[in-house]
Amino acid sequence: MDANEERLSKRVIGCAFEVSNRLGAGFFEAVYENAMAVELERSGIAFVRQKRLPVTYRNVIVGDYVADMLIAEVLIVEIKALSAISTLHEAQLMNYLKASNLKVGLLLNFGKSRVGVKRIVNAYDERQPL
Repeated sequence: MDANEERLSKRVIGCAFEVSNRLGAGFFEAVYENAMAVELERSGIAFVRQKRLPVTYRNVIVGDYVADMLIAEVLIVEIKALSAISTLHEAQLMNYLKASNLKVGLLLNFGKSRVGVKRIVNAYDERQPL
């Protein structure tokens, strides 16, 4: 992860803590996504909501997925409102990173009184043969 991704990631996490402090737990994911959009906008962070990204296999598009938020074209944010995050949720975000060839993703869980943050870094390099 480079210094710009690190700084951006920290700024987004700061927005998540602000949302968590103001709203607390108990709402649906859409509420937190809407609140994150407000905070990101207030912070001057570029983002796109519900960004559809293609999944390729051997250079052929075989499907797509929708990221909750794509931040500044370099960071995927997945928002949850669950009592606990499982390794399945982490694997889902890692797959999104691999499919999009992006390096960093944040899994934000607003399901508890304090937001849970899991940063996932994609070590996979598309240029290296499998």
